[in-house]
Amino acid sequence: MTSDTDRLDLVDPNLRKAGGSADDLTGMRMIEALLFASSEPLSLEELTLRVPEGTDVLGLLDQLQALYAPRGVNLVKIAGKWCFRTAEDLAYLMHRNVEEQRKLSRAALETLAIIAYHQPVTRAEIEEIRGVSTSKGTLDVLLETTWIRMRGRRRTPGRPVTYGTTEQFLVHFGLENVRDLPGLEELKGAGLLDSAVPASFIVPTPNDEVTLTEDEDPLEDGSLFDEDAEETAGA
Repeated sequence: MTSDTDRLDLVDPNLRKAGGSADDLTGMRMIEALLFASSEPLSLEELTLRVPEGTDVLGLLDQLQALYAPRGVNLVKIAGKWCFRTAEDLAYLMHRNVEEQRKLSRAALETLAIIAYHQPVTRAEIEEIRGVSTSKGTLDVLLETTWIRMRGRRRTPGRPVTYGTTEQFLVHFGLENVRDLPGLEELKGAGLLDSAVPASFIVPTPNDEVTLTEDEDPLEDGSLFDEDAEETAGA
């Protein structure tokens, strides 16, 4: 019967070279099992609560990440949490197995991008940036995807709702943090911006802090669906 000491060499010889113990391997296997079985990414805190006290969870996560780096699945950190994902260079193999989702309209994509980069942002501010009106249906579609959320209310006449992105947004797009969104040069390089944009053009640094800003009030219970009426009143 194979012991944990034997598995130490079979699974990760480098762990022994680094002074790893059988207890380290046991902890690593526990973390690996938890991540494999979970349908959602797990945070460092969640993993720490589920393994024996004193386990170096962060250190073992680093070991697992290195162990899986050359494999068909990788251990990645997304939205501050850990999960297994198909290696990027093999993602094309999954296309036939993924249920095709309804594509977002151009208006929805533009609105999502504005919310991601300018959050917290109101519907009126979105319209000002886009230069055209934004239907409530577009925001409803994005809310249904769970990629955006209602954050609070702006301290301006009409007290319009402010919008921001969610953890699901980060998970879907494989981002550890919203600040990992591409900047000006990256957007140009990807052909998403004209290379001849004005020198004064800037791409804002995204910020999805949960804490409300100084010009935001909390959402009141039962007031989530009266945005249209209040924005009209403040117009």
